[in-house]
Amino acid sequence: MKKTMTLMLGGVLAVGLLAACSTPKESADGHGGSHQRGAYQASFSFASGAAKASENTKLAIQVTDANGKAVQDFEINHEKLMHLIIVNKDLSFFNHIHPEWDGKGTFTVDTSFPSGGEYKLFADFVPKGGSGATLGEWVKVDGETKPQASVTADAKLVKVVDGKEVTLALGGTKAKTEAKLTFTVKNDKTKEGISNLEPYLGAVGHVVILSEDTEQYLHVHPVDEKASGPEAQFMTTFPNPGTYKIWGQFRHQGNVFTVPYVVEIQ
Repeated sequence: MKKTMTLMLGGVLAVGLLAACSTPKESADGHGGSHQRGAYQASFSFASGAAKASENTKLAIQVTDANGKAVQDFEINHEKLMHLIIVNKDLSFFNHIHPEWDGKGTFTVDTSFPSGGEYKLFADFVPKGGSGATLGEWVKVDGETKPQASVTADAKLVKVVDGKEVTLALGGTKAKTEAKLTFTVKNDKTKEGISNLEPYLGAVGHVVILSEDTEQYLHVHPVDEKASGPEAQFMTTFPNPGTYKIWGQFRHQGNVFTVPYVVEIQ
């Protein structure tokens, strides 16, 4: 069974295979800042000083140790040295990208934001010889903002994305109890199961889960990384009751598709 990494903004949780992270340190100016977890701290900054909506911008991420020195060695984790997850305040925007290591202490990546407002960045990495860490920070993006929608549980866990019908079966809706997440991928027109899913970052798929307030983060890997569909199964534990958004990511015929769901956990 694979390990699930959890970022807890309000405390530390260790349940089963969950690796917990501690409370983030929020940015003072809203345009960038740092987040500390144990022996590591991550700073996020934009090359232009501030990101603007709908404009390409360069984001830099530096990871330092307890002595303030830049960490120079990282383990490859699912084919990448760092995974960066970006969401907006109401979780309607989701981006999973991979900053490049410059070999001198900094990761950089070009990205853009669809509108102004607050976004949360999660840097997911494994220091050389250490355990996985996830450091998160809110940043402010300049530009016209859009009305915030409520995060409401889906009545049906069936979504159609890129010509694929994807059904999520949630085997358990109680917090602190292990739950199986089963994604079934079918052709939307023929309803035939798709059994030739391709590896995405070394596995049949990846799942990111956030609580409504983004204070609890889970990055879940599949039970069988070599599965190819139509089913892909994941195991996780929801830390607390509440509303969670789930993004499943898979690849088919060279294209990565992302399927979002919102669930209520008791």
